[in-house]
Amino acid sequence: MINLINDDCLSAMKEIKDNSVDSIVTDPPYGLSFMGKKWDYDVPSVEIWQEAMRVLKPGGHLLSFAGSRTYHRMAVNIEDAGFEIRDQIMWVYGSGFPKSHNIGKAVDKLQGNERESIGVTPAGKGIKSGGGNYVGRTEYAEEHDITKGTSEWEGWGTALKPAHEPIVVARKPFKGTVANNVLEWGTGGINIDGCRVGLNGEKPPTGSGNPVQGVDPKAIQPGRSGGNGGNETNPHGRFPANFIHDGSDEVVELFPETAPSRKGGKGKPIPRADNKAEETISERGGYNDLGGSASRFFYCPKASKKDRNEGLPNGQTSTHPTVKPTKLMQYLVRLVTPKEGTVLDPFMGSGSTGKACVKEGFDFIGIEMDEEYCKIAQARIGDN
Repeated sequence: MINLINDDCLSAMKEIKDNSVDSIVTDPPYGLSFMGKKWDYDVPSVEIWQEAMRVLKPGGHLLSFAGSRTYHRMAVNIEDAGFEIRDQIMWVYGSGFPKSHNIGKAVDKLQGNERESIGVTPAGKGIKSGGGNYVGRTEYAEEHDITKGTSEWEGWGTALKPAHEPIVVARKPFKGTVANNVLEWGTGGINIDGCRVGLNGEKPPTGSGNPVQGVDPKAIQPGRSGGNGGNETNPHGRFPANFIHDGSDEVVELFPETAPSRKGGKGKPIPRADNKAEETISERGGYNDLGGSASRFFYCPKASKKDRNEGLPNGQTSTHPTVKPTKLMQYLVRLVTPKEGTVLDPFMGSGSTGKACVKEGFDFIGIEMDEEYCKIAQARIGDN
């Protein structure tokens, strides 16, 4: 069952029954006024999250993307609505564009200083968003000079390059034990085995806290892949982590090499832990590309042009600026949704969550107040 609603999410959710959806997976406004969009003026209110919690079954999980600068506001509103904050998943990418103010250039302009031309930036297609999508900004649409000044403030700026988006992991409170709640409502746990990372012929990690097979323990740094999280050996794959990345060179280079080492040629796909043929998150083709890097345990590709525009008629392209990768959304909905469950996305956007639900066999309720985005979502979801 696919139900797409073109309406304000607060109004639309009031029409949904209490305790009727199994999970909520959404990419809401971050409160950054992104590209001047009115819908991004603030993070969703406590009232919206309260309504979301009402329709969610006891023990049901909420996964909500957030901006690095406003994550605290998102998490606090969700918590104040009554949710229990369980964890944070980190979605890391290498395609973010720095939005830093060049202080040296600004100082030279104020003081009337000459700047030396040291090169030219060629005309481009625009600026990429965090999800890898061109967002249509035109600052670099034409060729322009790269200059260098001589003031003491040359090389200073105001912001870091954006390279991650945190995801709030929250759960609706319930009475009694997890086991009893699962038996009554089907919710409360996360699908560990369905989201394990295939071993691709490697030996499974053994023992509590042991290092990943083939990795020098001395090479493991905080936040990197180390042991199996204190869980027993499992031949079906590694325990899923709260870290996911897009496979860009910038991210891959942060990880140590593991056995087997990198090899050329075409890699072989890694089977999913639940025996479905499709690759899952963290699973990149065999031994080439990410092959010998521990980064493959956390890999999910960014949204491709085909992914963003699939299903749109007559060569139409998606105008939504923050399209999330379908494979990423497949992983997330599978992680927190029971078999044949219903997923709600109150901020549907261009429909990546719905597209993922169709592929994973879940029912989907999507709410989007923008009519244009709702039509895009309908086309993308209906193409599956």
